[in-house]
Amino acid sequence: MDARLNLFGNPVAGRSLKHLVAAGKALADSTLPAATRELVMLRASQINGCAVCIDMHTKDAAHAGESSVRLNLVAAWREATVFTDAERAALELTEQGTRIADASGGVTDEVWTNVAKHYSEDELAALVALIALINALNRFNVITRQSAGDYQPGRHG
Repeated sequence: MDARLNLFGNPVAGRSLKHLVAAGKALADSTLPAATRELVMLRASQINGCAVCIDMHTKDAAHAGESSVRLNLVAAWREATVFTDAERAALELTEQGTRIADASGGVTDEVWTNVAKHYSEDELAALVALIALINALNRFNVITRQSAGDYQPGRHG
């Protein structure tokens, strides 16, 4: 598959992505656990069908020590027993925040209350920003049909 647009070769797309990457680096410095960040980015990318981000976040998480069992079960996290209650709450928020158009009220109060039991206000802020960020990055890649499979862990940070 040929990409519709060279995201890093085009000056407008490149500048935009530079700012999104900077936002991602700021979130990496948050107190939100790294494993949670990778699970959230992977799950949103699965929902959005973003092969580039699925490739990247699967490989980066594995490189950081995440187990293949957990990575393979992210898509079916509700039925899996390998995630903590906090991670499950973050994954539910990710799904509702990613599928915002599918729900008339967006994220439910029940989901927000549950995730707030597990994360501090700063971590919640990071989680919300991360969900928004990965959805934006997914859209860049899906709209322009970026190809996946050759990502090397750590390439983008």
